Amino acid sequence: MSKTPQAAIDTSMDKLNLILKEIEEAYGWPKERRAQSYAALRSVLHVLRDRLPVQESAEFAAQLPLIVRGLYYEGWDPAAVPMKMGREEFLDRVRQDFRRDLPGGAELLVQTTLQALHRHVTEGEWQDVKSDMPTELAAIIP
Repeated sequence: MSKTPQAAIDTSMDKLNLILKEIEEAYGWPKERRAQSYAALRSVLHVLRDRLPVQESAEFAAQLPLIVRGLYYEGWDPAAVPMKMGREEFLDRVRQDFRRDLPGGAELLVQTTLQALHRHVTEGEWQDVKSDMPTELAAIIP
């Protein structure tokens, strides 16, 4: 039996909250700073999305929870990707988009956020994403 639309949304919301909670726990942020963990997720997703080729981006997004997938695609221009960027350019884009103090720096934010997402994507797809990155950038992806 398939889920009702409301059940699918509720399940996706639960998964989003688990991802945000994991980011918050890694930083010691209270739940009251949920907007900050959401901004971290959004920033990392958008920079990752813009770095991936269209086909790989769609395959990755297909595995994300429904609400996270919507966030991933928000504002996406498939005609403008992939944006070529190495490690430093990737981290600079995250810094610019996040616009908050980054305890531990942008690299830690990227690693923490991607680690929280990792459980929602198959290992094969995760490795595909990493293989589409330059070596220096793939090295910071958990």
